[in-house]
Amino acid sequence: MKENQENISLAIATVVLGTVVGFSSLILSAILDITEHYFLNFNETNRVPVNINIFPTHRFISVFIGGIIAAIVWYLLQRHYRPVSIKGALNGKKMPLSKTLIHVITQIFFVGTGNSIGRELAPREAGAAIAQKWERTFDRYRWLHLNAEDKRLLIAAAAGAGFAGVYIAPITGTVFCLEILYRRINARSVSVSLIMSVIATMIGSILKGFDPYYIVGTRDFSLATVPFALVLGLILGITGTWFKRGVKLASNKRVTNKNLLWELPLLSLSAGAVAAFYPQIMGNGRGLAQLAMNTTVINKQVIAALLFGLFAKVIITLFTIKCGGYGGTLTPSIAAGAVIGVFLGIPYIQLFPFVTFAQCAVIGASLFLAASQQAPLMALFMLFEVCHLNFTAFLPLGIGVAISIGISKWMQVKTA
Repeated sequence: MKENQENISLAIATVVLGTVVGFSSLILSAILDITEHYFLNFNETNRVPVNINIFPTHRFISVFIGGIIAAIVWYLLQRHYRPVSIKGALNGKKMPLSKTLIHVITQIFFVGTGNSIGRELAPREAGAAIAQKWERTFDRYRWLHLNAEDKRLLIAAAAGAGFAGVYIAPITGTVFCLEILYRRINARSVSVSLIMSVIATMIGSILKGFDPYYIVGTRDFSLATVPFALVLGLILGITGTWFKRGVKLASNKRVTNKNLLWELPLLSLSAGAVAAFYPQIMGNGRGLAQLAMNTTVINKQVIAALLFGLFAKVIITLFTIKCGGYGGTLTPSIAAGAVIGVFLGIPYIQLFPFVTFAQCAVIGASLFLAASQQAPLMALFMLFEVCHLNFTAFLPLGIGVAISIGISKWMQVKTA
């Protein structure tokens, strides 16, 4: 009897939270679109990931003003409060809903004005905070009461659903919950996280549709991409781990006191200056990743542009975190990995000309993401869903991701 009651309570919470979190992701996507429309005068799509047609000074001003406003909001918010992470919520820390939503909306606004950080943390945190609020509000009702383990599962699943509702990637949202947050795989956790992510995806798609997030041209990966993935796994396992360490160091040194009021605007001033002549570094890295995936010919100008974009994106993103900014690192990782994939693909394509630079970029993005996030399955399925790849990509991506995460784990053991 008790087990049936727990199952009913969990089922109700799964459906309700999947719906609410789905609408929260839809609203955050709308806020991003509105911010980009009014600050950068464009509507972001997979064909137009950044606005390269406005005046350079326009981009500079947008990024700079966005940094000033975000710095003020984050400083005032953190005077008596520190944002609670999703893992903190899983360990029992309270995520105040109103303050968390202010924090989340500020992240979306900050990215929407063109500042360099990922946007995927915001919907995850919103989902986790909403789930925790549900649990605390309805825990006193016997027919909605949840045990401690189911409460943890709901928070993790809601975080994954938040991601799924923004990127229209239900499998990735599910795997993110199971592999990174909840870390337990059984029939109960899979069904709850998958149902919630599917519901959130359907609602999020009302605004975003089902178009691929990145355009990769041909989605057929030949066996010739497998040796490339083997070699790339060795290299990107190392570089992805370096990026992970950089993010951890920047997060540990993140400014939260009054210095935030000048450090973050100064960083945005610098980022705006770069964005004025190189707009692909703006936002979450979608523009830079798509630039790499659009590569068809190689010359000095292309090499210089990609090389500059790689270093500028990584450095500005890390300093954004250190100077007090908040946001995700998944999509910046995809951008960095895609560019490295193209670079390493230059000599390989001379041997196998039927392999495309877009395929090299996709493989690089997935392998770098696996190491930087310590989540091989999430990295594998995310590229499948956001690029709409077919089954032929499983072999090179699967082998490459396995090598990349293996190298990364070995590096961490050696330095422990």
